[in-house]
Amino acid sequence: MPKSTRQKQKLLYLQRIMLEKTDEDHALTISEIKALLAEYDIRTERKALYDDLQILESYGLDICRTRTNTVRYFVGSRDFEVPELKLLVDAIQSSKFITHSKSLRLIKKLEGLLSENQGKQLQREVVVTNRVKALNEQIYYNVDELYNAIAQNRKISFRYMKWAVDFSGRQKIIRVERHPGKNYIISPFTLCWDDENYYLVGYDAEAEKIKHFRVDKMEKICIINCGRDGMEVFERFNPAHYAKSVFSMFGGEECEVKLSVSNDLIGVIVDRFGSDVYIFRESDDTFIINVRVILSPQFYAWLFGLGSKVRVLSPEKVKVDYKAKIQELSALY
Repeated sequence: MPKSTRQKQKLLYLQRIMLEKTDEDHALTISEIKALLAEYDIRTERKALYDDLQILESYGLDICRTRTNTVRYFVGSRDFEVPELKLLVDAIQSSKFITHSKSLRLIKKLEGLLSENQGKQLQREVVVTNRVKALNEQIYYNVDELYNAIAQNRKISFRYMKWAVDFSGRQKIIRVERHPGKNYIISPFTLCWDDENYYLVGYDAEAEKIKHFRVDKMEKICIINCGRDGMEVFERFNPAHYAKSVFSMFGGEECEVKLSVSNDLIGVIVDRFGSDVYIFRESDDTFIINVRVILSPQFYAWLFGLGSKVRVLSPEKVKVDYKAKIQELSALY
């Protein structure tokens, strides 16, 4: 039998066929496999094909056999099962920091980890929801550049953006620099994913404090040939505690607050602060908890959303500030 120029690639194409065309519900006979190889201009004998399948199996590909009127072959287990990939797809869909177009591309790549028929099944499950998604297509490259800076122990410079309304012509929402012309110089230490957004946490030597920045709002990131500051600060830094205490990653004064909480809100407290927080009984219906939080508008909004089931006990400053904010809102109506 004359050999084609692709004959030496037979095992590679056979592996592709088995991965793309077969699964538990779609097995192929030897004749069908031969016909598919022929579409790649590769011809083979039945006996050689049996040997090739055994080679792939010994290499680690899970070649399974099923017998009805004839023997059929398919790939059994894969690196990812369909339910696992559905979980990953759900995570991509719900992530605001991944843009709409990047979401579709990532999901398409995940489909490639299954057979064609399984991929279609996954595709039918996929509807990228019409939710708010990040508009900054550079976010992948931003994350990569930030991790490079951390690995190289280098500072970074960048411009930080915000949303604004342009009234000059047709009213539209635009991105502008938060401080025009200013290069932020930060020592990057870690990235956090909080409230479906990516944040850089780093040390600002000028302000002598830890700060955080939304990655999708960072532009013109540049690694500086200068070692990072704040190493001694980050030796004591707890990223999990920081993420818990900073509500929606908005800055403000950190403070320990004592709260009286209704017993039926224990799930809300665990979701916000974790299950390792210390609580003690106040009454048959309430418990007391001491937590460290950032005194931001988001913290007070969280309190307000829980209504009368949460009461600030101390410090007095927080009680006064919270009451003033409620009165300020009430005055609007």
